[in-house]
Amino acid sequence: MFYKINIMNKYKNTLNLPNTKFSMKANLVKKEIDILNNWNKGNLYLKIRSSKKNRKLFILHDGPPYANGNIHIGHAMNKIIKDIIIKSKSLGNYNAPYIPGWDCHGLPIEHVIEKNIDVFKKKLLLNDFRKLCRQYANTQVNKQKEEFIRLGVVADWDNPYLTMDYSNEANIIRALIKIIKKGYLYRECFPVYWCVKCQSSLAEAEVEYCNKTSLSADILFKSIDIKDVLSRFGICENKNFKSIYCVAWSTTLWTVPANSALCVHPNLSYILLFHNNYGYIISENKFSEFIFRVNIKNYSIVGNICKGKKLEFLYFFHPFLDDKVPLVLSDHVNLYEGNAIIHIAPNHGLDDYLVGKRYKLRSNDIIDSYGNYLCNVHSLLSKLNIFDANNNLLEIFYKKNILLHSKEIEHSYPYCWRHKYPVIFFSTYQWFINLEKNNLRKKILKEIENVIWLPTWSKNNMLSMVSKRPNWCISRQRNWGVPIPLFINKNTGDLHPNTIYLMKKVADLVELNGVDIWWEIDHVKFFNINEKEYIKIVDVLDVWFDSGATFYSVLSKRKELNNFFADIYFEGSDQHRGWFMSSLIISMIINNKSPYRQVLTHGFVVDSLGHKMSKSLGNIIEPSYIINKFGADILRLCIAYSDYFNEISISNDILSTSISIYRRIRNTIRFLLANLNDFDPKINIVDKCDMLLLDKWMIYCIKKLQNDIIDLYNNYNFHDVVKKLVHFCSIDMGSFYLDIIKDRRYTLKNNNIANLSCQTTIYYILEVLVRCISPILSFTADEIWRFLPGKRTEYIFTETWINIDDNYIVDNNIWYTLLVIKNEINKIIEKLRFNKIIFNSLDCLVILYITNKINDLLYYLIKELKFFFLVSYVSIMDYSLSPVDSYKSNIIDGLKIIVRKAYGNKCARCWHYDISVGKSLDYIDLCKRCIINLYGEGEKRFFI
Repeated sequence: MFYKINIMNKYKNTLNLPNTKFSMKANLVKKEIDILNNWNKGNLYLKIRSSKKNRKLFILHDGPPYANGNIHIGHAMNKIIKDIIIKSKSLGNYNAPYIPGWDCHGLPIEHVIEKNIDVFKKKLLLNDFRKLCRQYANTQVNKQKEEFIRLGVVADWDNPYLTMDYSNEANIIRALIKIIKKGYLYRECFPVYWCVKCQSSLAEAEVEYCNKTSLSADILFKSIDIKDVLSRFGICENKNFKSIYCVAWSTTLWTVPANSALCVHPNLSYILLFHNNYGYIISENKFSEFIFRVNIKNYSIVGNICKGKKLEFLYFFHPFLDDKVPLVLSDHVNLYEGNAIIHIAPNHGLDDYLVGKRYKLRSNDIIDSYGNYLCNVHSLLSKLNIFDANNNLLEIFYKKNILLHSKEIEHSYPYCWRHKYPVIFFSTYQWFINLEKNNLRKKILKEIENVIWLPTWSKNNMLSMVSKRPNWCISRQRNWGVPIPLFINKNTGDLHPNTIYLMKKVADLVELNGVDIWWEIDHVKFFNINEKEYIKIVDVLDVWFDSGATFYSVLSKRKELNNFFADIYFEGSDQHRGWFMSSLIISMIINNKSPYRQVLTHGFVVDSLGHKMSKSLGNIIEPSYIINKFGADILRLCIAYSDYFNEISISNDILSTSISIYRRIRNTIRFLLANLNDFDPKINIVDKCDMLLLDKWMIYCIKKLQNDIIDLYNNYNFHDVVKKLVHFCSIDMGSFYLDIIKDRRYTLKNNNIANLSCQTTIYYILEVLVRCISPILSFTADEIWRFLPGKRTEYIFTETWINIDDNYIVDNNIWYTLLVIKNEINKIIEKLRFNKIIFNSLDCLVILYITNKINDLLYYLIKELKFFFLVSYVSIMDYSLSPVDSYKSNIIDGLKIIVRKAYGNKCARCWHYDISVGKSLDYIDLCKRCIINLYGEGEKRFFI
């Protein structure tokens, strides 16, 4: 037991010793499993819903994790914090249903099945392949579900939403119908992120940036008309210029065969450098770097400095193909890299494409979807993969004498997040949502301002991403996903005139049969499609469309939610460009409103050194390891105590801190419970009019604690919830109240009103504490709930915050003054203890010399002061009578203190020194107070 008192065996049975079955030594891991079984058996989730059914609805919409593999610490953190939010809202008397979800379509699951097919050397029909994908996803959902349940997360686990449920698949198509009806969908040949391994386009959220070593080069583009170039730089006649070159710098040399223009910034300055009878157009700002890089000497700058806009429509020869290319303008050219002159390949870059569209440049197809050069590009490149082509390209450049300089550099480059392989920009026909139509982008930006974003920086992050992002490519060239069920004209590419009607029929079929029906059905017979005129689209939707549409396919369709809008979305910071983004775009098109009122963002989990946890670094701590060793409540506490708005560090040291915090909270509650062993609130609870002033004040403090913690929960500040609980248990309880009440609890009769006043206070403290910890320490709260005295509901989670009468409010100034005096006295006692003059505070008497300013306050409580200060005797005297050696307080004016060894003998039962000890022949070792408490009516304490 944390609070311990040694007593003589003679009086052991005369003391009210604490007793409880709530044990610190119990196996927390085993208890948690027993509690989970009880929750499951008792249908906890349904009982919570039943208890809250008439309350205001609060919807936290679950961002679906991907159904693949065991959960990691990031998953655990996400679900635990969501569970804390839901449980705290339920305490606030909201009806807060929690429908967990899973993202089930897409590439990762396909890869697993493809690997298994390779292992067993099987060849499957696509329908069989999709069935294997569905089976695998179901297996993963069930596995992850068990792991989430073990965390203590209470949810509708029997009825989660899966994006692959037939009804959801159908509703995803219906969401697409609404977008098409409003005219936001279009098809275009457009450069998109493309993974040659996936053989599919990738969303921005499926791309991660890593360092890559690339070959950079300064490539020469020879001018077609020297005279025209010279005139732009203000040179009237040709003075010995054999040729003039525009020098373009590139790190994607494989795209040079697709070049159709050069590009400069209209407002940057360019110069003409003369060297060995050749001219070189370069950026003025990059001049020094350029001559150092290419090692040019004996040069001169001729003509005028020229703005880029004056160079527009100069023409140059393609470096090695029989073609000519114009010089064009674009603001995306910058001074950060190269010469502020870039080459344009419209099929292989977003900015390049936009420039090409503006200037109507030709687009050259030079590679296939696997990244292999086509046969007609160049004899040295035929069928060669672009990532293996550098040597061949250099050979071509050398032969054409157009390579000025080359060097390997390391730079940030986009990679496929699944294959960890470099992606490319590749032009294919894809389906896009047009963010410019009807000012959609501007409307989204305006709506972002109406959403509450936590932390606040996340709003600017979202604004920036929406401002810069291109139109959304929603098509993927995969097999496992929700189809884009369209028919287009073979010649024009236009949608079938009955598109909406046909899509509705498909959605109805999918709701009955799943997405396989789109590939299985004979569209000629069933839809009466003329296959000579129309072709069937076999692309599937981007999985971000699946999850982004769940406000429509789940929130508005589930009867317990029946709402297009959630109170809060909560996910990691990567979801600004993922789920938060896709949900916002779709909702703005369908409802002209954000699907969420508030967005809460958490950081990523890192180790003690700040490194992101990964298997390759070997720094992963699995949730199962923590749970099996320490219990889920320790992990929940560790997560709650973190500043989850930023990166969250999980390490053995941090876990040790969490264990210490847990023990402090649990031991405090254990001691409090032990002191209610014989307390029946129906019979023993004391009216506030009959309570000790100290007890009233503690009830006021616990009411204030509950109010503070409610505010912290409402602001999602769980870190400070834990801090306040620890402070209350350690300081307010451990170092103050519990020390003071030990004398009352151990020495008074059970039915003494002062004893019952104390127990009433403890009862209220526990009723508040069990509620305060229940969202975080859910298992421990459930255990405590069953040990609390009095008739109560089966589960703490069906409860609300306890209502404490405002009449308990007392004058705080009294207690703050007393606490300061108590601290001043303790300073003196510590010195006496250090010098071995005393061994315990009860060995002391205290004389307070005070002015009239605090005289009334202390005299008012004189009979209680010795119990409050934990000494044997307290007397009060006039300030003017203070001796020279008295301690003068620097904190309270008009206060001096003397602390001395107490008079009399030590009572064997209460340990107070008193002159009455030894006066009674029958009870030679007891004080008068203990004799009355043992054999008389019992003492009366100060209650006002």
